[in-house]
Amino acid sequence: MMGSEKLGLSGTCYWCTEAIFQSLIGVEAVEQGWISSIGEDDWFSEGVIVTFNPELISLKNLIDIHLHTHSSTRNHSMRDRYRSGVYAIEPQQLTEIADALMVLQSEFTERLITQAYQFNLFKPSADEMQNYYYKDTERPFCQNIITPKLNKLLHTHGDYINKEKLNHSLK
Repeated sequence: MMGSEKLGLSGTCYWCTEAIFQSLIGVEAVEQGWISSIGEDDWFSEGVIVTFNPELISLKNLIDIHLHTHSSTRNHSMRDRYRSGVYAIEPQQLTEIADALMVLQSEFTERLITQAYQFNLFKPSADEMQNYYYKDTERPFCQNIITPKLNKLLHTHGDYINKEKLNHSLK
């Protein structure tokens, strides 16, 4: 039996990313905050650290879901705050992430801008920001921004969704 693994993800606001990954089977924990890499990529972007059980959901499946739930092919003016990335917590993950990005490129007509990064630092958001969506799904931001993303996720990656948890929050 394998133990839990961790993976860092960034690409859109951490409230959205957190809710998406909290809704998946095999994801044990999601912590949102600010994540950085090393070298010239040593700057912070909104992101999450996902703790997952690889026997229930693979690293490649997590990356696939990540690519389909944010603008993974589009540069925009907020990319400094929302860098499109997948962060290897363990050094051996870097090759697996790069390979997954290469394979998953075939699902997109435009070139992916999402990069594989070596994890450096993580600064969690304030406690009151953690679990933002599931604390109060009725907030306007949750209803207008996050819920539509979760509805789309249910239709595109339904096999990976904890439907009991997600259906409770969707209307």
